[in-house]
Amino acid sequence: MRFLHALQPRRDGLKAAGFYLLFACHCLFALNTLAQDTAGAKVVAPPRLSRGEMEEFLLKAKVVEQKNLSMGVTNSQRAVLDDGKLRHNAHIQTVDISKTSFQTIQGTEMNFRDCYKFNVAAYQLDKLLELNMVPVSVERKVGSMAAVTWWVDDAVMTELDRKKKKIEPADLHSWNQQMYVCRVFDQLIYNTDRNLGNLVITKDWNVWMIDHTRAFRMMKDLRSPQNLVQCDRRLLAKLRELNKAALSKQLGQYLTPSEIEGLLARRDKIVNFFDKQVAQKGEAAVLFDLERK
Repeated sequence: MRFLHALQPRRDGLKAAGFYLLFACHCLFALNTLAQDTAGAKVVAPPRLSRGEMEEFLLKAKVVEQKNLSMGVTNSQRAVLDDGKLRHNAHIQTVDISKTSFQTIQGTEMNFRDCYKFNVAAYQLDKLLELNMVPVSVERKVGSMAAVTWWVDDAVMTELDRKKKKIEPADLHSWNQQMYVCRVFDQLIYNTDRNLGNLVITKDWNVWMIDHTRAFRMMKDLRSPQNLVQCDRRLLAKLRELNKAALSKQLGQYLTPSEIEGLLARRDKIVNFFDKQVAQKGEAAVLFDLERK
C-alpha cells in the first residue's frame, strides 16, 4: 500500500495531517451511494476506452449479474456486464411511467413522465455539448427495454456523502465551476429530480451527473433561473449551436417533438440570460474555462 510508509513517525506535522487526509479519502471507496452501490461487485478495472467503445460494450456485453439497488424509487439495478474481454458494472433502469397528473414533494406536476429514455437523452445531449459530465448510456433490452449506463469509474462518494461528512473539495474554484455547469445543464433539461445523491464524485474530484429519468419536460420557461450564476465559455458556445435538426437527429428516438421544442426554448432563455450578464458585469465575471482532470 502506498500509505504504509507514512505510518513511520514524522517530524513535520503537516505531512502527518496530509497522510490522514489521504487515508480518509482512500477509505471513502467503501461508501455505498444511491446510484453507485458497489457492494459485492466483481469488476476488473477497465482500460481507457472511448465513449464509442463504452457504448459498444454496453450494447453487446452479456449481463452476468443483477442486483436491485437498495435506494431510489425507480427499482433500478446494478449489473455486471462481460464481453469476454472486459467486465464492468452498469446501472440499469427500466422505469417508464406517464400520468396526466402526479403528486410530488414539490406539488402536483401535470403531464408527468418518469422514463429510462431520458438517461440516454441526457447522455446524447452531453455529447452534443461536449461536456463529458454524463456517463455513457444506451438503450437496450434487458428483460424489458432499459437504459444501461456505464458505472462511473473511481467514484468515491456522492454530493450527499460529501455534505454529511463535511468534506471540502480539494480545489474549491474548480469545484464551483463544475457546479455552475451542472446548474446550467439542469435548467436546460428541466430536471425535476436533481438531488445530492445523483451527483457522483470521483477520486480526482470530477463531478458526474446521473439519473435523469424525470427531466426533459415540455415547459418553455426555466425551472429555477436563480440557479444560473456563471457559465463555461465553451458550453455557452455549444448551446448557441443547438438547433432542431441536430437535436431531432441525436435525441429524436428518446424525446418527443414537444420535449425538443421545450429544450430549445429553455436554451434561448439561458443564452439570453448570460448574454445580459456579460453585458452588465463583463465577461470575466460571468464566463470561465472549465478544466476537468
